[in-house]
Formats: sequence, structure tokens, C-alpha cells
Amino acid sequence: MTTRPDPSISALPLPGPDDVPEGVRRLWEKSREAFGFVPNVFVAQAYNGEQFQAWWNYFNLLVNKEGHLTNADRELLAVVVSGLNRCTYCAVSHGAALRHYSGDPVTADLVAVNWRQADLSRREAALAAYAEKLTQTPAEVTPDDLEPLREVGLDEHQILEVVQVIGMFNMTNRVATALAMVPNAEYHSQARASSPPPGP
Repeated sequence: MTTRPDPSISALPLPGPDDVPEGVRRLWEKSREAFGFVPNVFVAQAYNGEQFQAWWNYFNLLVNKEGHLTNADRELLAVVVSGLNRCTYCAVSHGAALRHYSGDPVTADLVAVNWRQADLSRREAALAAYAEKLTQTPAEVTPDDLEPLREVGLDEHQILEVVQVIGMFNMTNRVATALAMVPNAEYHSQARASSPPPGP
């Protein structure tokens, strides 16, 4: 990355390579090698480099590393939350990831608009319903709302991860929306036919 990024991708100024910590530059380089592009979120949030790195370390651990949920589970939660919050960046980028991990572009697109119209399993519907309630009416959430998750077979580790992923995307959605972050054009075509795996 030798030139400054496109300023139209965020409402705030964007850093160039000389403005960010070495760890951020390495992440940009790895992204370009792995995906063929640098996700706009990696540039827009890097305006505050150390804070971006702290967010990315937790986000990466929670969403991308091996955990208690499957990648498809996490991306389902991400897309439900992002669709409800009308977060364009996350709905588009994680819609691409859900298409990739589920292998079903039709269901992934429906989930982003109205998960009730998607052909979800009972387990997936329970995840989506909990994500909807915690996102839209958090003050009304009680411990009883966890019971449908247990009924479809989730254990306590998985339930905690569900809550953490939903919380992460509600926070990230608000940052992306406030900054008017624009998703990379590459996300729109990913995992629809023969295309490379999506980036973050």
C-alpha cells in the first residue's frame, strides 16, 4: 500500500502507511496477500491505531478463531444483528462470510433482510431470535431467554459465546454506521459462485 486510501470510505480522515503502528501495516499487507484487498474497516478504524489493534485482537479471537460455535453460527449472528441495525458495512461483509461458510447464498441474503423468511433449522432460528431480542430490546432480556438456546442443544460455553458475538456486532455496527463506513466492492460478489473466501 503505497498511496493514501480512498477518503470516501469513511466520514473521518484515513491514515496512510506512515500514520499507523507497524502491527497495522503488517495486517494490511497480510490482508492484501490473503484477500487481494484491504478491508475498509482495517483502514477506517486504524485512524486510532492502538485502539484498532485492541479491537481487532478481540474481534479476531471471538469471530475468526476456533471457539465453541461454528464459523457459520457466528456469521449467522453477525448478519442478523447487522441487518437489524441496518449496518451496511457489516451486513454486506459478513453476508459474504455467511454465504461462504453456509454454502447457501440464498439463505444468507434472506437472513440479512428478514431471518424469519430464511429456511433456518430450529437451532439457527433460536440463535436468530435471541440475537434479535438482545439487539432490539436489551432492557427486556431475562435469563429465561436463554432457555430456547439450551433446548436446541447449546451448552453454557456456546451460550456465552453467542452473547459475546451479539455484543461485539452491536458495538461494531454502531462504529461502522457512525463513521459511514463503505463496504469493499469485492464483498458483493464473494461466495456467490466461484470466488475467493471473504475477508473480515
